[in-house]
Amino acid sequence: MKSRPISVLGIIAVQLIVVATLAASYARMDTDGSIKLRQTVTGTTTYPTVKIEREKPLWIAPLYDDPEVVSDAELAAVLKKIRPNFDPSKMKPNHIEHALRTWRADATFQDPSVMSGAKMVEFLTDHGKYLASWGQDVEPLLLEQEEGVAIRWGRETGASVHHDHWLACLTEAGVPLNERLFTPSQRDMTMNDAVQEALRDQRLDERETEWSALAFGLWLPPTKTWKSTDGRRMSFDMLARRLMRGHKRFGVCSGTHRVYSLMSLIRLDDEFDILSDAVHDDVYAYLESVRDLISVAQFEDGRWPPNWSEGADAIKNPLNDPIHRTVISTGHHLEWLAIAPKDLHPPHEMIKLAADWIIADITSQSDEVIKARFTFYSHVGNALALWRSTRPPDFWRKWQEEHPFVPAEEKETPNPNEQPAADKAPIQEPATGH
Repeated sequence: MKSRPISVLGIIAVQLIVVATLAASYARMDTDGSIKLRQTVTGTTTYPTVKIEREKPLWIAPLYDDPEVVSDAELAAVLKKIRPNFDPSKMKPNHIEHALRTWRADATFQDPSVMSGAKMVEFLTDHGKYLASWGQDVEPLLLEQEEGVAIRWGRETGASVHHDHWLACLTEAGVPLNERLFTPSQRDMTMNDAVQEALRDQRLDERETEWSALAFGLWLPPTKTWKSTDGRRMSFDMLARRLMRGHKRFGVCSGTHRVYSLMSLIRLDDEFDILSDAVHDDVYAYLESVRDLISVAQFEDGRWPPNWSEGADAIKNPLNDPIHRTVISTGHHLEWLAIAPKDLHPPHEMIKLAADWIIADITSQSDEVIKARFTFYSHVGNALALWRSTRPPDFWRKWQEEHPFVPAEEKETPNPNEQPAADKAPIQEPATGH
């Protein structure tokens, strides 16, 4: 039988059918698959971006103003201890990050030896300022990527210690999305480029996701999902489940940072609906279990030990740990409780007792000890400010108006714990100082 010649129109018709079939298949393909196919066919990497609807990050407001937990004079004494007064040579990014997330970008100080919020932001966002402190013999903190800015982190010299800690701290400090980043080659980058790079780089097998979840939560809502560079769909549900994985003793700072991040996600979900109902319930149950554990894991003097996750057994079998580890657990629990609803609180007397203990500890330490353990003690200042429904820079500005800095001053702010803690007697405010 003779074969019929295929007409040009027939060839075109077949091609159109094939193209239409491929297009339909591509349209039905999930986003992850389409990104991978596009990258395979073109040999190029796709860099997804997320539209962020705000220029400034969200702030999770505290829920209480309780002078029984901390008085004005006590808060002033604690904040004075953690002012960012660092040696300008080889400043540790981790210290500046902690100071900035506590004091925020708008912090100002009458004492010229103390770094303002603006100076701290400059150190973390301007390669030139970083070099001025570290010199040429260290790798940059800001790493230029093809379509964004990453942060050098880990235990290397001059690095940010934790994954996405730089991002979370600048975010909590209120640094806007259009803040300029001065990278080594002076590319035209902004805070948005760092946020987008972190979103694309997110992996669920990261050892630390505490700060990623917090930073994304303060930028993205009401957006609740995004894509990584390899096309995988990410979501706040996935991050929340990752944070709850494993025993509560695991995670940074005796497992307390993930508690704070989870509490933050609950507060954000209440307003922006970024979690599914099932995950919201699971996170809330997790926080209830933390409440129950610390309700039976407090020592008589108010401390919460590093092994708080063992509950009553933490009291029966106390650890012989350095005191700064107890500062970590006590201060960090006070911090997340300040943004938690009352039904997630242990008895209120326990909160007041914990605050008494930690105020006594921090105000009794030398400046040298505070500087050496600054990353832990900085949380104390932030936690106690939250319990007075304020931010450290706002409180400090008002305090300085009534207690102006005197350059030749030698006296320390009187120790607010000279009276027995249980009495909570009125404390005489210093006549000089700030």
